[in-house]
Amino acid sequence: MKNTLKIDIVSDVVCPWCTVGYKHLKKAIDELGIADQIEIEWQPFELNPHMPEEGQDLTEHITQKYGSTKEQHEASRNRLVEAGANVDFKFDFYENMKIVNTFDAHVLLEYAKQFGKQTELKMRLTTAYFSERKDVSKQEVLKQALLDVGLNAEEALAKLNDDNARFEVQSNKQNWQNLGVRSVPTIVFNRKEAVTGAQPIGVFKNILRELTTQPSAI
Repeated sequence: MKNTLKIDIVSDVVCPWCTVGYKHLKKAIDELGIADQIEIEWQPFELNPHMPEEGQDLTEHITQKYGSTKEQHEASRNRLVEAGANVDFKFDFYENMKIVNTFDAHVLLEYAKQFGKQTELKMRLTTAYFSERKDVSKQEVLKQALLDVGLNAEEALAKLNDDNARFEVQSNKQNWQNLGVRSVPTIVFNRKEAVTGAQPIGVFKNILRELTTQPSAI
């Protein structure tokens, strides 16, 4: 009997290295042929929980938050474009690109979980933001993403005005922070061990080989 491995991915929709990290993990899973042994659940993390509705210029935000120069920011973007291309993902950084609030997106990702659509919606949203120049804080963008993955948009969007749904996401986010998650992606295996950052495919393959053959895997 094959072991099932639970993987929690703590991430944000507008985190570029989260996308690269997931793509590396997925490639490792596919190359090992163990997709039927893997259960992935996305967990909420906001890079910018106090981001106002209008968002902020991305370059301005990065330089203020991390103290990086414009040249360093450009170099980082170039590395991301290359890393994305290596996993068939397009990072389309453009002039006046904004960082936006993502809490509503996390509410919808929690809704999608009950239908087994979390990963589909997550990738649809991150593609909309990074590849299609769309503002994933806007309801019309969120609605289209829901429709694109075959979810009931009206029912899902109603969750955005549901205090219980919003509280659940906030509590879940706080719980992971209380467990020590300070950066994303943080990828947690069987709620026992974790790695951070967009690890290379080979690193993920080694972890997956070990954990899917352990008698204690659940």
